[in-house]
Amino acid sequence: VLHKSGLTLQVPPQTSILEALQSAGQHPLFDCRQGMCGVCPLPVLEADGPLLHRDAYLSADEKSAGASLCICVSRLQGSRLVLNA
Repeated sequence: VLHKSGLTLQVPPQTSILEALQSAGQHPLFDCRQGMCGVCPLPVLEADGPLLHRDAYLSADEKSAGASLCICVSRLQGSRLVLNA
Protein backbone atom coordinates (compact mmCIF):
# COMPACT_ATOMS: atom_id res chain seq x y z
CA VAL A 1 0.00 0.00 0.00
CA LEU A 2 1.30 3.43 -0.94
CA HIS A 3 0.05 5.76 1.79
CA LYS A 4 0.47 9.12 0.02
CA SER A 5 -0.90 8.05 -3.36
CA GLY A 6 -3.54 5.64 -2.01
CA LEU A 7 -2.50 2.87 -4.40
CA THR A 8 -2.54 -0.78 -3.43
CA LEU A 9 -0.29 -3.05 -5.48
CA GLN A 10 0.47 -6.74 -5.57
CA VAL A 11 4.18 -7.60 -5.78
CA PRO A 12 4.75 -10.99 -7.42
CA PRO A 13 7.52 -13.22 -6.00
CA GLN A 14 10.03 -12.56 -8.79
CA THR A 15 9.34 -8.80 -8.94
CA SER A 16 10.92 -6.13 -6.76
CA ILE A 17 8.84 -3.49 -5.03
CA LEU A 18 10.62 -0.96 -7.25
CA GLU A 19 9.56 -2.82 -10.41
CA ALA A 20 5.96 -3.10 -9.18
CA LEU A 21 5.87 0.64 -8.52
CA GLN A 22 7.24 1.40 -11.97
CA SER A 23 4.73 -0.95 -13.61
CA ALA A 24 1.96 0.98 -11.84
CA GLY A 25 3.17 4.25 -13.36
CA GLN A 26 4.96 5.49 -10.25
CA HIS A 27 8.38 7.15 -10.45
CA PRO A 28 10.34 6.21 -7.31
CA LEU A 29 13.93 7.34 -6.96
CA PHE A 30 16.56 4.66 -7.52
CA ASP A 31 20.04 4.24 -8.92
CA CYS A 32 21.92 0.96 -8.51
CA ARG A 33 19.11 -1.66 -8.22
CA GLN A 34 21.48 -3.62 -5.96
CA GLY A 35 20.73 -2.17 -2.52
CA MET A 36 24.05 -0.37 -2.27
CA CYS A 37 23.52 3.29 -3.17
CA GLY A 38 20.89 4.41 -0.65
CA VAL A 39 18.72 6.30 -3.14
CA CYS A 40 15.60 4.09 -2.96
CA PRO A 41 14.76 3.52 0.74
CA LEU A 42 11.16 4.42 1.58
CA PRO A 43 9.68 4.93 5.04
CA VAL A 44 7.74 1.93 6.35
CA LEU A 45 4.51 2.86 8.12
CA GLU A 46 3.17 -0.65 8.70
CA ALA A 47 4.23 -4.25 8.05
CA ASP A 48 2.37 -7.42 9.00
CA GLY A 49 5.53 -9.52 8.98
CA PRO A 50 9.29 -9.27 9.12
CA LEU A 51 11.11 -7.07 6.64
CA LEU A 52 13.65 -9.03 4.60
CA HIS A 53 16.45 -6.52 4.20
CA ARG A 54 18.63 -7.64 1.31
CA ASP A 55 20.48 -4.37 0.92
CA ALA A 56 24.01 -3.37 1.91
CA TYR A 57 23.09 0.27 2.51
CA LEU A 58 21.07 0.35 5.76
CA SER A 59 22.96 -0.23 9.00
CA ALA A 60 22.12 -3.16 11.26
CA ASP A 61 20.40 -0.73 13.65
CA GLU A 62 18.32 0.76 10.82
CA LYS A 63 17.32 -2.71 9.66
CA SER A 64 16.34 -3.72 13.20
CA ALA A 65 14.27 -0.56 13.63
CA GLY A 66 12.26 -1.42 10.51
CA ALA A 67 11.55 2.23 9.72
CA SER A 68 12.67 2.06 6.09
CA LEU A 69 13.14 -0.42 3.27
CA CYS A 70 15.31 -0.40 0.15
CA ILE A 71 12.63 -1.11 -2.44
CA CYS A 72 15.04 -2.29 -5.13
CA VAL A 73 16.02 -5.52 -3.37
CA SER A 74 14.26 -5.90 -0.01
CA ARG A 75 10.89 -7.49 0.65
CA LEU A 76 8.30 -8.28 3.29
CA GLN A 77 7.67 -11.74 4.67
CA GLY A 78 3.98 -11.13 5.03
CA SER A 79 1.07 -9.84 3.00
CA ARG A 80 0.65 -6.15 3.86
CA LEU A 81 3.27 -3.43 3.69
CA VAL A 82 2.40 0.25 3.92
CA LEU A 83 5.03 2.63 2.56
CA ASN A 84 5.00 6.39 2.91
CA ALA A 85 4.97 6.91 -0.86
